[in-house]
Amino acid sequence: MMITVIESADRHFWANEWLTSRQSFPGTGNFDLFDNAHGVLVMHNDDVVDAGEGLDAHRHQNMEILTWVLDGAVTHRDSAGNTGTLPAGTLGVMSAGTGITHAETNAATRAERTPLRVVQMWVAPHTDGLPPQQSEHRFDDALASGQPVIVASGRSEHEQSGAARIANRFAALHIARPLPSATIDLPGAPFGHLYVARGAVTVHVDGEQLELSEGDAMRLTDSGGVQVTAPLGVDRPEVLYWEMHASFDLVRS
Repeated sequence: MMITVIESADRHFWANEWLTSRQSFPGTGNFDLFDNAHGVLVMHNDDVVDAGEGLDAHRHQNMEILTWVLDGAVTHRDSAGNTGTLPAGTLGVMSAGTGITHAETNAATRAERTPLRVVQMWVAPHTDGLPPQQSEHRFDDALASGQPVIVASGRSEHEQSGAARIANRFAALHIARPLPSATIDLPGAPFGHLYVARGAVTVHVDGEQLELSEGDAMRLTDSGGVQVTAPLGVDRPEVLYWEMHASFDLVRS
């Protein structure tokens, strides 16, 4: 079992006039995304977008792109004719497949001055050349219980879970907002990636105890089950956890 913690302050940082991007994997600049992959996860950005701003139309191919909206709302438009506004608590899932052009913008006007915060994650698909697809899934109600929710998965065992389907049969994304002082259980896997999107938590895994704060990420290899405990207090933390049963090299071999 191996544990690597990427502290919030050590994330790759990139910014322009309207975007602030903090990246658990380096995603901007002269980087090979696949050389930096952990399991099948190749990008994990925590982005804040100013009101009235966003990314103009740009193209993706052969990548599963998941956008979790933490604050504000994002407007999505793509070349397949999909358009919509995703509020906080919504997961957008785009299978780029043979190729799709899309634009993502903060749904708030400049006058409203409401920032947009999203976590965007890229996962390598298990097969290239699939038809492009886009879907949106709201999970606010499901997360209210404090227990982990499988929000996206390509694993056959999760077909009836209500999770959004992704084109990677080795991976699943769990999100949880544990109740104060409660402990939740997340599955062990050959590869895991735990991200603290809000607050702070205590993590127990294979006899180790670690304290993680907002923005910290933990990469796990060959771990047993993961226990996450929320502190006693009013504000509930929020964690995102990728359970992965293959590496990028195995998926694409």
